[in-house]
Amino acid sequence: MSRKRVLLTGVTGFLGSHTAIQLLNKGYEVIGTLRSSDRIKAIREVIAKHTANSHNLIFAEADLSDAAIWRELTKDIDYVQHIASPFPRTLPRHEDDLIVPARQGTLNVLKAAAANKVKRVVMVSSVAAVAYGKPKNERNKMFDEKDWTDEKNKKDTTPYLRSKAIAEKAAWAFMRQNNTQLELTTVLPGAILGTVLEEDFGTSANIVIKILDGSSPALPKIGFDIVDVRSVSDLLIRAMEIPQAAGNRYIASSGYLTFKEIALLLKQHYPNRKIPTVQLPNFAVRLFANFDHALKPVLIELDTKRKTDSSEAQRQLQWQPLSAQEAVLACAKSIFENGIIT
Repeated sequence: MSRKRVLLTGVTGFLGSHTAIQLLNKGYEVIGTLRSSDRIKAIREVIAKHTANSHNLIFAEADLSDAAIWRELTKDIDYVQHIASPFPRTLPRHEDDLIVPARQGTLNVLKAAAANKVKRVVMVSSVAAVAYGKPKNERNKMFDEKDWTDEKNKKDTTPYLRSKAIAEKAAWAFMRQNNTQLELTTVLPGAILGTVLEEDFGTSANIVIKILDGSSPALPKIGFDIVDVRSVSDLLIRAMEIPQAAGNRYIASSGYLTFKEIALLLKQHYPNRKIPTVQLPNFAVRLFANFDHALKPVLIELDTKRKTDSSEAQRQLQWQPLSAQEAVLACAKSIFENGIIT
């Protein structure tokens, strides 16, 4: 039997590189896309440290906005893992700088996959596509896959959150409107922590870095659903391989932790580091956000506890995620090992 081929978008990213490693370890041939071929040597070396099968990994330079390249890259492909998506560390000047490439990139990949008779696309969405755009009285409920973010409610969304909802809605609309044999499954992670493989780390790792590096004297009273990157990769592959996953959404979360709970956990394991545990009053966070624009996106988390239910993935796909605490500690350990913090 010939080896199955998986096209994986965004292979240099935090989740992309972990998923490539797990696919290679399972015997797949992986075609990993990246925006610049300058990163090939470095990412190949990183991935080769974690698999004996890096010879089954090839790279392709591709931009999500280039429809023609995806037509070419999806030829003779069995599955697509669509992981690449814009996730800036600061808010863009214009929200369309995020929303348009996220939506159009997804459609370019789906159209090409359908045209070339790919069996299934697994798309990484986010809990951002289920738990936002809500009236105040609905923000603290337990969300599941039946829920959708209302991107028209701008009081309870940010450009990034809207981009995730709009891109996923566009993907499902494409599937409804086109008579195709292609299957689609979406996976919706919370904040992704876990083992950082290199200095080019995932944006969510900043949650742990900011607590450990001494740059935050106090903590905002907010929290997130957290999941380990290795568990998300595992779920992406289950969503690709298991027949009944076709046509479904799956939330990927290991539980909700506040900044304070994360800080207390880190303080317990790194007692000699100066780790903040004092919480800032909400008015102070709002005030600081006027000076530090990186804080702006977290303002909608104040006074809310948005939790999500990942039992569907556990029940249907026998997914067993690592704990949220393990995700935090693995992230911290790897941050020190990679010299991101000394």
